[in-house]
Amino acid sequence: MKKDVHSETILLEILKEMQPQASTNVLRKMLTNQRITVDGQTIHRAKHIVNEGQTVEILPKPKISAEEEQEIHAKTHDLDILFEDDTLLVVNKPAGLLSVATDRLERNTLHNRCVEYCREGNRNGWCFIVHRLDKATSGVMVFAKSEIAKRDLQDQFAQQLVHRHYVTLVEGQTTSGQSDHYLIEDKNLRVYVAEKKTKNSKRAVTSWDVLAINEASTLLSVVIETGRRHQIRVAMAENGTPVVGDKTHGAITNLHGRICLHAVALEFLHPLTDDPVRFESEFNPAWR
Repeated sequence: MKKDVHSETILLEILKEMQPQASTNVLRKMLTNQRITVDGQTIHRAKHIVNEGQTVEILPKPKISAEEEQEIHAKTHDLDILFEDDTLLVVNKPAGLLSVATDRLERNTLHNRCVEYCREGNRNGWCFIVHRLDKATSGVMVFAKSEIAKRDLQDQFAQQLVHRHYVTLVEGQTTSGQSDHYLIEDKNLRVYVAEKKTKNSKRAVTSWDVLAINEASTLLSVVIETGRRHQIRVAMAENGTPVVGDKTHGAITNLHGRICLHAVALEFLHPLTDDPVRFESEFNPAWR
């Protein structure tokens, strides 16, 4: 929209003539968003003097790409999205946030944030829970956008076809190793190693390699074959090198204000295409 000016006038007054239905705040926002030009030059000041013979133009609101729109929506719901298509939503979970609600029906969970994100622009949008990370753990999580995709992914997890890779900082020094335990979770949700296999115990297989080591701690790359609650934390405690910050399982240090455990990669077969896909969370946890 353009207007030729026939007498010296303040820019804001000209804009009011051009957009009589718009409030002053909206017109000022147009100036801030670089949508107003005088003779082709972008003007930001509402009190700018427009001279006789000059032309004021209101530029159309710029269109944003699908990627930019996704980023805006993600920020609105406080999400760090690593990947999204019509089947999957892969996000980076922050430490200290529940993956899903417990019996207390907490509202601020990663799952709830993802559901609200999927519903934006589509009231029937939804995402389904496939797996979990402990509240204290950060890193890659995948949600499914359909029941079919959910069942497919859950089957892959159950059949131990999903590659799960973590990085953790533990107290003390250790070497590469593996643990193969049976874990029990008591009524108070405490997880510990069973002395022998029972009907209530679940097998937990954990392997780790050393990435870096000093006198006080060791940085480990960890792969789990099974997915049990507190599996890595219990394995490290049983190894005599508890995860830094994990006082529940014997840690005595908490220099970084969190449990130092981060899910860095998740690899599986895409439910729609059956192609292998791998998603990674940048390896720069808070303790690095």
